[in-house]
Amino acid sequence: MTETIAAISTPAGEGGIAVIRISGADSIETTDRIFSFKGKLADVATHTVHYGHIVHPSNGERVEEVLVTVMRGPRSFTTEDVVEISCHGGIISVKKVLGLVLEQGVRLAEPGEFTKRAFLNGRIDLTQAEAVIDLIRAKSDRAFKIALKQVEGNLSKQVKELRHRLVELMAHIEVNIDYPEHDVEELTNAYIKDKCANAILDLDRLLLSAEQGKILREGIVTAIVGRPNVGKSSLLNALAQDNKAIVTDIPGTTRDVIEEYVNLNGIPLKLLDTAGLRETEDIVERIGVERSRNALTDADLILLVINRNEPLHEDEKLLMEQVKDKQSIVVLNKSDLPTAADLSYMEARFPPERIVPMSVKENEGLDRLGEAIANLFFGGQLETNDITYVSNVRHIHLLNNAKRALEEAQNAADQFVPIDMIQIDIRNAWENLGELVGDSVGESLIDQIFSQFCLGK
Repeated sequence: MTETIAAISTPAGEGGIAVIRISGADSIETTDRIFSFKGKLADVATHTVHYGHIVHPSNGERVEEVLVTVMRGPRSFTTEDVVEISCHGGIISVKKVLGLVLEQGVRLAEPGEFTKRAFLNGRIDLTQAEAVIDLIRAKSDRAFKIALKQVEGNLSKQVKELRHRLVELMAHIEVNIDYPEHDVEELTNAYIKDKCANAILDLDRLLLSAEQGKILREGIVTAIVGRPNVGKSSLLNALAQDNKAIVTDIPGTTRDVIEEYVNLNGIPLKLLDTAGLRETEDIVERIGVERSRNALTDADLILLVINRNEPLHEDEKLLMEQVKDKQSIVVLNKSDLPTAADLSYMEARFPPERIVPMSVKENEGLDRLGEAIANLFFGGQLETNDITYVSNVRHIHLLNNAKRALEEAQNAADQFVPIDMIQIDIRNAWENLGELVGDSVGESLIDQIFSQFCLGK
């Protein structure tokens, strides 16, 4: 019999309430031993909430005032009997209640074990389970909506439908293997190529969303670079809507790389505010400048900040040459002041859509910057209503494997390879898609996936 498990499902620290989740065959009976109210939990209806007190079973001493929710399987997240104890939020109260639960022979849950049980018990598949992590970690509204669609099974539905079509194709091949006298080789090969081509089209549609999905899931690593005192830290503060970086008129104030997650027009950015790129004798600043150059290499997007009110410096011209062929945007700061920079120099190296006039001080131009980033990474459009975004590296790898296997099957059919050999490639594609949704996946991979979850989920 599966052990009954328990864990705190709310973040540690002070709060209005804290929730302790218990799941397993003995969850209701266990809670009954430490919960005092008018009646017995064993007799209550499912999906009901009850007010009472957690008491010490040996002496009846009241430990906490709580609400207890009972959800009987299979109508629960794990499909098992589940009890959730809502107590006052605070380290001591939660620790005492959880301690009493564990003293009744309940085991402390491992990270992600509740979701793992939901998967193992067939309530959700592996793509839905992994989407739970994305839902928790979502850094923008769009990322949240995409993860929610995954949890609801959008990707699973498409993959399972594709696997069903591959099973039908394999069944057709099997009939021809068993009854070769009725097989017309040309017709069978044409049928295989047609079905493989349709499946590849569906895989291509999913893979087309992969880069955008990865961005929405993880954020665009964005390096803000430029000479000292051009407004880099002011731009970070404007995007973050907070004073995250020190802003002064003294060059070299920022001496290290400052990281901050922001959401600009629905696009998550992991901002790196870097030290001003210049030659310096200051040892600490020199280390910061070196880290800035590393950030310039590693970033997905480079925001090169130029002071429009000053003539272009040689360092800035050099920076333009370094970043013009990368995913980069020139932020022409201080556009509220007279122009002194040579605009023709940058216009010869960057298209108009990658030059954004801004006045960070006057809070002007942030929307234009968001539009420029969307245009650079999403072709100007970012839809979440009608598209299933694939963002998980494991999913992308398996979809690519399935596509390659179907392409090999197509090539084999072109060369009139025996159909029993072609079937091996089709089965390979089918198995890769099965691993994606969790129908054929090893125990070690399952453990690895769920170990990434937080405790109590």
